[in-house]
Amino acid sequence: MTLDFEKMEGLIPAIIQDADTQKVLMLGFMNREAYEQTVASGKVTFYSRTKKRLWMKGEESGNVLNVVSIKADCDNDTLLIQVHPAGPVCHTGTDTCWGEENKQPVMFLKELQDFIQKRHDEMPEGSYTTSLFQSGVNKMAQKVGEEAVETIIEACNGTDERLIYEGSDLLYHLIVLLTSKGLSIEDLANELKERHAPSWKKH
Repeated sequence: MTLDFEKMEGLIPAIIQDADTQKVLMLGFMNREAYEQTVASGKVTFYSRTKKRLWMKGEESGNVLNVVSIKADCDNDTLLIQVHPAGPVCHTGTDTCWGEENKQPVMFLKELQDFIQKRHDEMPEGSYTTSLFQSGVNKMAQKVGEEAVETIIEACNGTDERLIYEGSDLLYHLIVLLTSKGLSIEDLANELKERHAPSWKKH
């Protein structure tokens, strides 16, 4: 990647964006050395205009920015760096430097998937999820069917509150079933993403 550091006397702006939520987290500046260190270490390093030195984000707080991807804009004088933040990004303790929350409720599905996978790997005693895995695929599939029926009933004759409740049960048990088959909710997301493409044709 060829970058133009000359327009701003050796510095280029680096926009930091959460790779998962797409939320813009902060803006910093890099000189060539900071950019090269970021690429080499996989952790975002800026050039501090106040301290007049390289500064790895999180070097004191531990709230580092783990690099996922780095892209230059069309003029090669601004960077978009997607990251996985290890904690709050702003020195004030907020998720972003604009005081915004860096959360989207739908992202909890990934946390739930990871939790269910952990249950599958460890199979702790006394866990409902463990008991589902131990019951076998047929029982798990039956449970998904039961929850689907209950969701349909609430959609047709129930309340929105009960529909959300039963739909949540359905989604949870579906993720358990997928996990037992070595699959995940991400596999469903990828399938839906492919279907969304204009070139997709039904099998």
